[in-house]
Amino acid sequence: MGEIRRVSVVGGGTMGNGIAHVCAQNGLGVTLVDVDQGALEAALTTIAKNMDRQVRKEILSAEEKEAALGRIGGATDASVAAAESDLVVEAIPERAELKYDLFRALDEAAPDHTILASNTSSISITEIGARTDRPDRVIGMHFMNPVPVMKLVEVIRGLATSDETTDAVVDLSHALGKTPVEVNDFPGFVSNRRLMPLINEAVFALMEGVAEAEAIDQVMKLGMAHPLGPLALADLIGLDTCLNILEVLHRELGDDRYRPCPLLRKYVAAGWLGRKSHRGFHRYDS
Repeated sequence: MGEIRRVSVVGGGTMGNGIAHVCAQNGLGVTLVDVDQGALEAALTTIAKNMDRQVRKEILSAEEKEAALGRIGGATDASVAAAESDLVVEAIPERAELKYDLFRALDEAAPDHTILASNTSSISITEIGARTDRPDRVIGMHFMNPVPVMKLVEVIRGLATSDETTDAVVDLSHALGKTPVEVNDFPGFVSNRRLMPLINEAVFALMEGVAEAEAIDQVMKLGMAHPLGPLALADLIGLDTCLNILEVLHRELGDDRYRPCPLLRKYVAAGWLGRKSHRGFHRYDS
C-alpha cells in the first residue's frame, strides 16, 4: 500500500466539505464529490469562506489559502473520482442502504490499492466492508464537527480491516493534525454511544417540561463545563442525523435507553433539523 497523496471525499455537506478542507490544507490533492451540482458549488464556497476565516485569525497565510484551494477540485461522479484516488472518504447521510450502494460502486471503480473509508457515526464498518471485495481495505474514519477545528478522529476497524490499512489511516490522521483513537466496530463506537443518550435525555427533559431548551443547555454549560449544551449540539449535528444514530443504536443493541424521544421524531418530521434549517431546539435567523 503506497503513500496517500490523492483523496476523494464523497458528500458535500458539513462533514464532507470539512474533511476536504483539512486534506487540502495539509497538502493532499482532493476531489470533492456531490451528485447535486448546486450543493457541490455551495460546499466549495463554504470551504473558501472557512479558509478566509483562518486567514483573518492568522492560522493560514493568504498564500497558503490559495494553494490549498488550488488543490481542491469538484465532481458529480464518485466512481470517476475514485478511479484516481488512494483514499476515498464517504460522508453521505447516515442511512445504511445508501452507504452500502455507494461502497459497492466505489469498490468496482477504485484501483486495488485504494482504501475506502466511511465517516459514519454509527453504522457497522464490518457490514459496509462485506459489500465489497476488499473488506481488508475498508475502515471507519469518523471526524468530529467542525472538522477544521476538532482534533479527534475515531479510527474504526471492521472485522476484516487489515493492520496495514489501519496503520495508513492512523498515519494520515496524524499528518492532518488530528489525534486518531482506534476503536472496535460496535454500534455508535465510543463517541456516539456516549453522546447520543446525553442528547436524547435532554430532549426528554424538554418534552416533559423539566426546563426550557436554553435552561437545559445552560445547566450543562455552567454546571458541567460543557462548551455547548446538548440541545444546541444536537442542532449543530442535525436532528435528523441524531435520530438516525439513535435508531441504529436502539435496533442494534436492543436497549430501550437508546429509544429516540418522541419530541425528536416530531421535530424531524416538521423539518426542524437544527442549524441547517435555521430552526431546531433553538432558532437561527442569520
